[in-house]
Amino acid sequence: MIKQINHDEGFLKRKAVKATRQDAEVVADLMDTLRANQERCVGMAANMIGVNKRIIAVQMGILSVPMINPEITKKSDPYTAKEGCLSLVGQRSAKRYGTIEVTFLDQKFQKHTQTFSDFIAQTIQHEIDHCNGIII
Repeated sequence: MIKQINHDEGFLKRKAVKATRQDAEVVADLMDTLRANQERCVGMAANMIGVNKRIIAVQMGILSVPMINPEITKKSDPYTAKEGCLSLVGQRSAKRYGTIEVTFLDQKFQKHTQTFSDFIAQTIQHEIDHCNGIII
């Protein structure tokens, strides 16, 4: 189900709790909401739809990829980026890394560790920041 975008900075600054198998509906809602906003958004965290769980979804080309309980395990090549956010007004600076390694669970709760770089890495970092209560 497509959900409304949350703009409450107080809620967005709360650190998300780990997701469980019982959060499958949240994953589906997040994916639906990301697809509904794909012309203006490439990533989304569950707190952006009002759910305080460690779930993100990232647009990777034509695929929307959900990541449950994502954690960055390695990072390299720091830089500063200007970013916008569907939950906030305007653009702001953020420290990012050109290459990251992320451990996460897929929708079937299978564990993955994968390396990402460039814009997809930046998007994942932005959404994981949301999970950690960090907003740009």
